[in-house]
Amino acid sequence: MIDVFTWPTPNGHKVHIMLEECGLPYRPIAVNIGAGDQFKPEFLEISPNNKIPVITDPQGPEGKPITIFESGAILVYLAAKTGRFMPVCDRARYEVLQWLMFQVGGMGPMLGQAHHFRMYAPEKIDYAISRYTNEAKRLYGVVEKRLSLSPWLGGDEYSIADIATFPWLRSWENQGVVLSEYPHLQAWFDKIAQRPAVQRGVKVLADLRRPLTGDKEREVLFGKKQYERR
Repeated sequence: MIDVFTWPTPNGHKVHIMLEECGLPYRPIAVNIGAGDQFKPEFLEISPNNKIPVITDPQGPEGKPITIFESGAILVYLAAKTGRFMPVCDRARYEVLQWLMFQVGGMGPMLGQAHHFRMYAPEKIDYAISRYTNEAKRLYGVVEKRLSLSPWLGGDEYSIADIATFPWLRSWENQGVVLSEYPHLQAWFDKIAQRPAVQRGVKVLADLRRPLTGDKEREVLFGKKQYERR
């Protein structure tokens, strides 16, 4: 049984979806990031960057337990463990990995900034809103072009690149994007959204999440506590 320390966010959803797609038994353990659970000493022991998700697998390599943080690394690990959603051929595998890195290093951080300045920042900063909204649209355009040439981000087969990217695009309206302006991306999005494993994955712990309204939660997520040295 794999333990997943997680919360219903895009990065958490990546791992929930992958586990559901692979049919692996797992136990979600809620880390309420609005309440500050990510700063507890016991969580920092397994997540030095105080971020979700983290997995612990008692049956890791050589049959020994392993703990892995960072959602992209977790997807690679689970793909290797199960032999699914990652090509065996070197050329095809690197095709998938480059699009996974595109999501982890570009799409996630930039769409996160778009969310922050459009939805959560205590003051509306026009420059920041414009900058990150335009970057969100640019990134959607990159994906649109790719999907005009390929049925899936990583090539001919559904892969961890698609699993990683899909959850970040579920809030396209909050990012200032009109999805219908990207028809290939929208078709790809709709196809993934219909997968039963995806539908199960995005429901994991969803009943625990609440709208961010309180000053305490905002301070935990965006205030000085986030930047304390640990």
